[in-house]
Amino acid sequence: MNEYLPFAMAIAGEAGLLLKSKLNDRHTIDFKGEIDIVTEADRMSEALILSAIRRQCPDHDILSEESSATLNGSSYRWIIDPLDGTTNYAHGYPVFCVSIALEREGEVCLGVVFNPMLDEMFAAEKGGGAYLNGRRLAVSGTAILSHSLLATGFPYDIRESKDNNINYFVEMARKVQAIRRAGSAALDLAYVAAGRFDGFWELKLSPWDTAAGGLLVREAGGMITDLFGSPFKLLSPHILASNGVLHEDMMAVFRQAETA
Repeated sequence: MNEYLPFAMAIAGEAGLLLKSKLNDRHTIDFKGEIDIVTEADRMSEALILSAIRRQCPDHDILSEESSATLNGSSYRWIIDPLDGTTNYAHGYPVFCVSIALEREGEVCLGVVFNPMLDEMFAAEKGGGAYLNGRRLAVSGTAILSHSLLATGFPYDIRESKDNNINYFVEMARKVQAIRRAGSAALDLAYVAAGRFDGFWELKLSPWDTAAGGLLVREAGGMITDLFGSPFKLLSPHILASNGVLHEDMMAVFRQAETA
């Protein structure tokens, strides 16, 4: 086991329980954009995680959603979303998580996604498989697109940008059993790894949204690319994750949407 995995799981668990304890409080909300928000709970969770990392790994680099990056020139970099699903959280909707990943020399080597409302700890290390509360995970075996349950989300600039996923959503909704839009990309990816969703796609995500969840999917036997099959990187503009079997069929729908 990667020496940092138990540490990542512990701090994700601690941060998640903090968030859970404050879910029904009245939240202070600041707007980063017209609909992109941050709460005091985001900042409290982040402070807890960053403090623990700086104590345990003072020389490591850190990339976190709500703070400036820490650049020490380390071969290790922590990638953190202290509260993925902030809009849900601010409304008291109990679908959110904590996401923590660790890169080594530019490659994600471990990832943890903790859902405190269901006490679900998703964890993966490169080459070591993906697990949920200690149970080995595997992606679904769904092989027919019309039988699939997919997940997606919409970017914060949906009101201004034409590149907003609506065209892909409309085309895909006609082809599948159902699509869910739960509001937490990290959880959506974890659920693909667990076989709960057969696939997931989204546009304009950030590294902290996809680093941990992406590793979970790969280690559970799934596939990740951009929407049209190019290799996915943390700075890729779009992501497509699937059980692998449905990957080409999903890409065909996106290509069809592009020409509609």
